Parts: sequence; C-alpha cells; structure tokens
Amino acid sequence: MPRVILQIDVSADAFAAYYRGTASRVLVTAADGQRISLPANLLRPYLQADGVHGRFELLYQADGKLISLNLLAR
Repeated sequence: MPRVILQIDVSADAFAAYYRGTASRVLVTAADGQRISLPANLLRPYLQADGVHGRFELLYQADGKLISLNLLAR
C-alpha cells in the first residue's frame, strides 16, 4: 500500500474558504516533493483554532484511491 508523508500548515483564515464554499480542495506538498490535492473535508477532524497544522501520513491504493489520512504529529 503506497503512502506519502505530508506536512500540512493551513491557517484558519485559509481554511475558512472551505466553509464559505469558495474552495473544496487543499493543495499540499509531500516530503518527497509531490504536489497532492486533497478534499478539504478530510482535514476537518484536525482543524483547531489556528488552522490545520501537523505531519500526516496519507495511505492510498495503487490506483490512487484514498485509504486514510492519519495525523502523525502536531
């Protein structure tokens, strides 16, 4: 099962675009340089007052289908 490590740092103001309906995806850069577009709703469980910040592990199938997004460290 392929995996990618992501450092995600999205401010609360930037994430507010999702709630306003002006953004549905978040573009992040993986530790290996890959750019990955994630559905913003995947980050909702990790949203705090200052936004979404942390190191995450993204697990996916060989065909690119998402399996899980896990917080490794804040």
